[in-house]
Amino acid sequence: MATKSDQAKVGGKVRITIRLDREVLDWFRARAEGGEGGNYQTMINNALRDHVHQEGETLEALLRRVIREELKGEAAEPELEVIPRGRL
Repeated sequence: MATKSDQAKVGGKVRITIRLDREVLDWFRARAEGGEGGNYQTMINNALRDHVHQEGETLEALLRRVIREELKGEAAEPELEVIPRGRL
């Protein structure tokens, strides 16, 4: 006889109940409806899977890496000439 947990598993997935912030849920739903493909539940699952596979990178380390990459990108842009006051 199949147990309840066996019945809940479908294609390697397990049915659960989870509480999410309305803002988070709305964000995923808007992207799914906006044509990014899939449905919002799949998008949430993919985001969680990506996070799990970050090889232990902490949120702090991730933010530092992203900020460094952004700063490098800004440095690659041409610098603006600073004109001292009075020379305009």
